[in-house]
Parts: sequence; structure tokens; C-alpha cells
Amino acid sequence: MNTTNRNFFFKLRIQKPGNMKNDILSGLTVALALVPEAIAFAFIMGVDPTIGLYAAFMMGLITSIIGGRPGMISGATGAVAVIFAPLVVQQSRIGGMESALGYLFAAVILMGTIQVLFGVFKLGKFIRLVPHSVMLGFVNGLAIVIFKSQFEMFSLSHITDRGEYYLILTVMAALILVTMAISFFLPRLTKAVPATLAAIVIVSGISLLLNNMGIEVLTVMDFVREMDPSKTTLAASLPSFSLPRIPFSLAALKTILPFAILAASVGLIESLMTLTLVDELTETRGHGNRECIGQGIGNIVNGFFGGMGGCAMIGQSVINIRAGGRGRTSGITAAITLLGFILFGSVLIENIPLAALVGVMFMVVIGTFEWSSFRVMKQIPKSDAIVILLVSVITVVADLAVAVAVGIIFSALVFAWKKGKKIEVTESVDEHNTHIYKLDGALFFGSVTSFKQIFNVNDDPVHVVIDFTNARVHDHSGLEAINFIAEKYAQQGKKLHLLNLSSECRSLLKKAESIVEVTIIEGLDWHLAENSLA
Repeated sequence: MNTTNRNFFFKLRIQKPGNMKNDILSGLTVALALVPEAIAFAFIMGVDPTIGLYAAFMMGLITSIIGGRPGMISGATGAVAVIFAPLVVQQSRIGGMESALGYLFAAVILMGTIQVLFGVFKLGKFIRLVPHSVMLGFVNGLAIVIFKSQFEMFSLSHITDRGEYYLILTVMAALILVTMAISFFLPRLTKAVPATLAAIVIVSGISLLLNNMGIEVLTVMDFVREMDPSKTTLAASLPSFSLPRIPFSLAALKTILPFAILAASVGLIESLMTLTLVDELTETRGHGNRECIGQGIGNIVNGFFGGMGGCAMIGQSVINIRAGGRGRTSGITAAITLLGFILFGSVLIENIPLAALVGVMFMVVIGTFEWSSFRVMKQIPKSDAIVILLVSVITVVADLAVAVAVGIIFSALVFAWKKGKKIEVTESVDEHNTHIYKLDGALFFGSVTSFKQIFNVNDDPVHVVIDFTNARVHDHSGLEAINFIAEKYAQQGKKLHLLNLSSECRSLLKKAESIVEVTIIEGLDWHLAENSLA
């Protein structure tokens, strides 16, 4: 991803190495940004907000300590919440909320186990299969999703007076603009304090003044009460160990397995793609397989200690990078600070203006969206432009996993079509009257039609050679095409020989020797190859 001209507002690439002060201050900022989303995602799943906050704490702490990408932030996420929500609804109808939570926590444990196995078997490398155009679509779509999600914070259904409604909405919009202005201009004056943290503190001070003047400013607690009127505080105790209350049976496993597999897949896709993005923003390299293991252990611990599970969070990760957080200390600080809020400082986070957090996330959207993609649209192949738009749209209307899968499949099909449209050939006849076809290209399902049209079976001499110096056989369709041509020559008493096969092609042909009857020769010297050509 080209981050040099990433957008016209920010240069997100951090040039200086991180330090402890930056990590701690950025961690404090991230902790504040984790709160509203953890609460919102808990409500999406239909569980108590505390379960979302516990998940944000445990995922953030564990992945920061043992994960493969320092500086990346994990927590409770919407992608995982949306997947598990139907399970909670289903089981709550059958056995009540206590039973639903048992199934949820068991599914989170199974999800984590799958992710650990994914890392142990070193399958994280398959993130390399994600094309750059899919990555662009991913960050653009996710930026739009983050932008849309912030409007949930504007819930004002408890306000019945129209004049009061417009006043509160106006004040909120103004405070959002103030937050964004501070986040943009403060780094130009000083970098001693993260701009986002300063913006939250300043806007919180302004909101106190407005409240003293009798002007209502919506806070985090207002948002919580809007979701659950019975909730009076976000204060909670330490998460405690407990085995999920779920029947130990094959039926229970069948119930949670589909949800666990899907959540594990989505969580790893989002985490590995966020890892790749952070790698490019910081010009460093994380470890995908280690991150898979870290994510898995984090989710296993979540299941045993009452968390809803989660994965990497691109928005909070970008906040951390922008604030100067580069090391593991930033994520650890964010997690411990969040726990401190839950245990001792709930009154602080309950009174943070929603406008401050929305403003911070709007700045994240601006920094996340790949604005340069508009410029490169005219310079890249149309197929890649379509992939960018396709992945962006599907990320918004469906989910990340579907969008990435569709983008990869579409890109692969386009590649196969382009590679298969034509296979180059150079023809010659040597002194022994052997017709030599020297191929240049890949022989696979997409190119077999072009391959079959190359040969002139009726007019060719007795011996025909296909030179694979610049060509490779890649699949069963390629083998069948070779056998088809060999049979055509055999029907006319002619013989097909293969020259300069790579070791991989030789191995492939050896395995298929029962269906492909051809002669493999080592060279074109007639005297050395005479026995083979006989």
C-alpha cells in the first residue's frame, strides 16, 4: 500500500522509533476509544455491556503480550458480535440468558482453539494471497463501516421536545468539530502529548462548562441508558474464571461449531489484514502465525473469564499508531487502563462526551480511507478497479470475510482468464526432421484451449517435441491436454516427447503416468536421444 501520499490530511507513517512515553500516552487514548465500541458491540450481541468491556480488556492485554504485531490493538469487535448474536438469541429463547451465555462462552473457547491451531500449523502465510486491490477495498470499506457506526451515538429517542432535540444535536456536532480541529492542528504545535488524548480531555472540560450553563451534552452513560434503561453504572469487578454452563454432548458441539468456525475465520482475516496495514504504516514487519496464536489464546481466555471474544481493531490500531504507539507497552497500557476504568474509574468514562469519541473516530476514518485509490483508478487495470469497488461495497453491506473472499476469487478468475487467453509458441524443425514446439507460458485449466490449437497433427513428422523451458504444467487440466495431444499423434503413428520439464512438472507427470502416455527426453541431440525416440 502506498502510504507516502496516503491522504491529504495525514502522513500516518511513523518515522521515529517508538518510546515508552509515547506508548503509555497512546495507550491512554486507545483505552478511551475502546469503551463506546465495546459497549455497542455487547448490545449488538444482546449481552451485558460488562461482557464487552471484559473482552476488550482481555483481548487487548493478551494479544499485546504474546501476539505477533506490537502496536496493534485488539478488543471486542462488531465482526465477531454479529456472528455470535444469532447464537445468543437462539439459546436465550430455549433456555434463558444464562444458558445463552454458556453457549456463547463455549463457542468463543472453540473459536480460540481453531485460531491457535491455525497459527501452530503456520497457515498465517496465506494472507499473501490477498491482492493489493482487495487490501485497498478492505481499508476503504472498513473506513465507511466505522463512519456509519458512529451515527449510532446520535441516538436521541429520549428527547421529546423538538427544540431541545436540535439544540443537543447542534452542540454535539460543534464538539465533534472541535475534537477534529484539535486532533488536526495540535500536532503542528507540539507532539509532547497525543492530539487525540488532548482533544478528549479538552472537549470533556468544555462539556462540563456547558452542563453548568444548563446545556445538556450527551455522554457515554447516556448512550448506555439508551441501550439499556435498567443500567445505572459501568462499574464492575474483576472477571472471574468459570466453566461455560453447557451440556457436554455432541448436539451442543454441533450447535456451536458453525458459529465458532465462522467467527475464527472472520477474526483471523480481520486481524491479519490489520497486521498487514500496520506493517506498512510503520515500515516494520509483524509475525502472522504468532498473531494467530495470540488471538486464539485471547479468545480462549475470554471464554473462561466471561468475555464475548474479539479480534484486531483497525480503528483503534490506527489511533495508536497516530498517537505514537509502536511497542507492546501501548496495548498493555490501553488494556490495564480500561480495566482501571471498569474497577475504579467508571464515573470518568461514564461522563466522557460522546462527541469527543465520535470526533476521534471520524479522524480515524479520514486516516484509514485510502484517498489515493481515487487517483489510481485511472492508472490501474479495470479489473483491479472493479475489485476495489466490489470489496468496499460488500464490506459495507455484508461483512469483511465475504468481501475478502469475493475479492480474492474475482481477482483469481481475472488472472486465470488473462493468463489463459494465449500461450506463446516458437516452432522449428531440426536436422533429424523433429518438429519442436517451444512453449512460453503456463499450462493450466485456463490455457488448455489455446494449447490444443497450437499443434498441426496431420502435417507434423513422426517425432514431435514440446520444449517446456519457459513453460510449466500446473494442474490436472494441463495433464489431460498433454495426453489429448499425445493420443492424437498416436492415432497417426506419431510420437510426442516432452523436453526440459521442471522437477515439479516431472513429479506431476510421474503421479499421472497411468493417464498420460508421453516420453520425457533430456536433450535434442539425436544420437543421445535416439533410444528414447525409437
